[in-house]
Amino acid sequence: MVKMTQPKLYSRGSKLWVRFSIEGKVVKKSLNIDDSKANKKLALNQLIPLMLLSVHSGEFFKKTTVPTVKEMIDISLDMNQANRKYLTKKGYIFNFNKHVIPYFGKRKIDSLKASELARWQNKLLESLAPNSVVNIRVIFHGIFEDALRDELIQKNPFSIVKSPKMIPRRENIPFSKEEIFKILEASNPRIKAFFAIGFFTGMRTGEITALKWSDIDLDNRSINISRTRNKGIETTPKTNSSIREVDIIDVLLSYIKDHEKFRTNSEYLFLTKDNLPYSSASKISLVYWQKTLKDLNIQHRILYQMRHTFASMMIASGEDILWVSHMLGHKDSNITLSVYAKYMKNEKKNRGSFLLN
Repeated sequence: MVKMTQPKLYSRGSKLWVRFSIEGKVVKKSLNIDDSKANKKLALNQLIPLMLLSVHSGEFFKKTTVPTVKEMIDISLDMNQANRKYLTKKGYIFNFNKHVIPYFGKRKIDSLKASELARWQNKLLESLAPNSVVNIRVIFHGIFEDALRDELIQKNPFSIVKSPKMIPRRENIPFSKEEIFKILEASNPRIKAFFAIGFFTGMRTGEITALKWSDIDLDNRSINISRTRNKGIETTPKTNSSIREVDIIDVLLSYIKDHEKFRTNSEYLFLTKDNLPYSSASKISLVYWQKTLKDLNIQHRILYQMRHTFASMMIASGEDILWVSHMLGHKDSNITLSVYAKYMKNEKKNRGSFLLN
């Protein structure tokens, strides 16, 4: 007869767990259900009795094969592939192969200690920026979370390992109106419309790179955005709200019309000298953008600053925040405000004067 204490329910995070002892050894086990009144009743009336039965029948003591870190990475990648874009998965695999598997790949996932992870993290900091180490840590942390859900480990060891301090990102420095038109005036004619679209719609560079002539509706003065292009791979935009129609405002119209003279049999708007679509915006930056800024003696900023310039310029000019948010493809205006509120005009006025009337 197995000597066992009565399992006791407790909450851990948002999940229900049970704690009991078998032959004097404490066991903690997740029930994999949310902590709610209904689930507590389910646990007491069904799950715990089934657990008691499995203990006394011996089924509970059958050992689960614990995977290695490499095997758990493969399991996790397979589990989550439906929720990740191709390039995201590719980035994860690169980081695992370079920074995780050489250190821990052959170790059992339940054998890693917090102290080992702390030393591993410190080793990465010798050659990588803190922000990069944080990103690698995040994806490794996810592997332990999947192992925790599968009850292969009792606790995620990263929970007691302090994360490196993130270095604040450089502040966005928008281009001035004068700089925008200087850049457009000096740009190579084949790519001028690319920059105009960036400055006057706030589209992401990958979204502009992926534009096809069928996306342009001059009659309704709109651009349909349904894809992005990076490293020669086309996927859906960053978020569901990024699938949108943006307005072709008056200042942009002439640039798009003028670009029609470069139209070929290709369905894409922007083509290399070999009449092939650009794999990504990085080549446009290298060949055209950086040279133009240098020739004009304008402070260097990355190509993506066209998007921030559009947003800050429109908000500073008093345009409707809901319209700006839609143009950017943000889920809601709160996201837009959290980034660009500082550009809103705050004209001095006698606040609360209406109360005196």
